Amino acid sequence: MLNQGILLQSMPKAHVIGLGKSGVAAARLLKRDGWEVVLSDRNTSPNLRTQQQELLAEQITVELGYSLDLTEPDLPQLIVVSPGVPWDIPVLVQARDLGIETIGEMELAWRYLKSIPWVAITGTNGKTTTTSLIASIFQTARLNAPACGNIGYAACEVALSQAEKEEQTPIQNPKSKIQNHLDWVIAEISSYQIESSSTLKPLIGVWTTFTPDHLSRHKTLENYYNIKASLLRQSEIQIFNGDDAYLRKVGLSDWPDAYWTSVQGKDFLIGEKGFYIQDGWVFQTSHDSSGQDKAIVEVSALRMVGEHNQQNLLMAVAAARLAGIDQNAISCAIREFAGVPHRLEHICTWEGIDFINDSKATNYDAAEVGLGSVSSPVILIAGGEAKAGDDTAWIARIKTKAAVVLLIGDAAKAFAQRLQEVGYTSYEIVETMDKAVGRSAELAKQYQASVVLLSPACASFDQYPNFEVRGEHFRQLCLEWVANN
Repeated sequence: MLNQGILLQSMPKAHVIGLGKSGVAAARLLKRDGWEVVLSDRNTSPNLRTQQQELLAEQITVELGYSLDLTEPDLPQLIVVSPGVPWDIPVLVQARDLGIETIGEMELAWRYLKSIPWVAITGTNGKTTTTSLIASIFQTARLNAPACGNIGYAACEVALSQAEKEEQTPIQNPKSKIQNHLDWVIAEISSYQIESSSTLKPLIGVWTTFTPDHLSRHKTLENYYNIKASLLRQSEIQIFNGDDAYLRKVGLSDWPDAYWTSVQGKDFLIGEKGFYIQDGWVFQTSHDSSGQDKAIVEVSALRMVGEHNQQNLLMAVAAARLAGIDQNAISCAIREFAGVPHRLEHICTWEGIDFINDSKATNYDAAEVGLGSVSSPVILIAGGEAKAGDDTAWIARIKTKAAVVLLIGDAAKAFAQRLQEVGYTSYEIVETMDKAVGRSAELAKQYQASVVLLSPACASFDQYPNFEVRGEHFRQLCLEWVANN
């Protein structure tokens, strides 16, 4: 059993906030290690009540429709917070003031898995594709390297699985130590998870992009930057996207020992070590006496479109090479990599029109990149729960590439007004995805558009639990349209 860094005798009672995948995994991990665990969620529903009964059978108490009250007797010694719970809500501020240890689910997983090397990927956009590609390369190299965090498993699910494997004896399963040994943890980590993970120290840290996002939670751009930067400062090896305007500006002054990447060639690299694209190949700068940069893989091996995906490719190759993975495994993995669901994902083609799901584009910058990656003219479906941010580049891209914009969700009227302000009048408010898909197909025929693109530039919470459910609904509606037409 792994119990590194945790004094069980002094902290017998833990409270986990949030009955999602991460919270449940954290509760099970702590319960398995001898803690008395209470898991709470302020919501209630038939599905949550079913989970409540399942966890009760595991001797984990679940309080639904409940928010932690620190005026009650018998306070917990440890509070574990799920990723979606704001770090600065009053009860958590109060807990820290009372000296109650308060950590995030990612931090808890780290305490159990810190003997294993981590690759941690953060950034405003590009995290999921880069994380998926890194995990694919590591796994092609026959390493047990699950993707977790914001993608794949909850980090505590990986920790729980590893703890269970560690307890298996050779007699019970002679091959378990070989088959089940965890070689690496590949973690996509949001700013929410970073701010609640004070001791997390990855071997390799990757920063994909930095643009304004989540400012309703982090208040200022400087605060958002500092949260992201804290993860990289704790990483032994640092990899940065040198084509990102903000990261490039802070450059060597903030990160003198980092590896930088650029799709624009060696002359655009920051510093003397890094990875770049030139003459259709990914190169690694020389790190031996030969002085000869090494060609790693052809860019054409990657099937995903867009310059941003070439940036993701560079960072994934950098992480793999710096982890010691050989060139053949990298090349093989990249050639086989199909992409990430909900990020410029091709759903189907109907009468020459490609339907593409970019539901993961939950802010203006990601949506602008999505529009820039497909052929024009485009029928664009956008809207949802709007976020703070600069929409200038996104609006400009709409004006050059979109034949019509179909607006859905709470942001529809505000987006319509914004488009009207800049003289773009080719939009319709359709409110729901059900109406948008059928209408988009009609308009694509009318305007001879080659692409229908769902790229919302918004969060999904006005109409869906998350962007994945939104993307799946879009997929279902597109496939039904094709089947019926």
